Amino acid sequence: QVQLVESGGGLVQAGGSLRLSCAASGTILRPNVMGWYRQAPGKQRELVAAITIGGSTNYADSVKGRFTISRDNAWNTVYLQMNSLKPEDTAVYYCNRVISNYHYWGQGIQVTVSS
Repeated sequence: QVQLVESGGGLVQAGGSLRLSCAASGTILRPNVMGWYRQAPGKQRELVAAITIGGSTNYADSVKGRFTISRDNAWNTVYLQMNSLKPEDTAVYYCNRVISNYHYWGQGIQVTVSS
């Protein structure tokens, strides 16, 4: 089993920054993909950013140039640096890890951006 725990969320003013972290514990296997999703009230969960085992990254158009995904060398922790935050970035952010096509999810962490 893999457990994912997010941290670093909170309340920030528009234009501010936050850094989310997601630490994995339990049976640590090398993932195929690590990423962040978010879900705003009344909306579907959407991909924010992802990083593959090969190091390729993918971002939602709405966050390109503002958010950066990275991970530690042991693939235990994935980060999401969020700059120039906007009120529309307000959502619950979920950490995701794909291992052999199985998706593991964190419990989610609230990010609120005030205008």
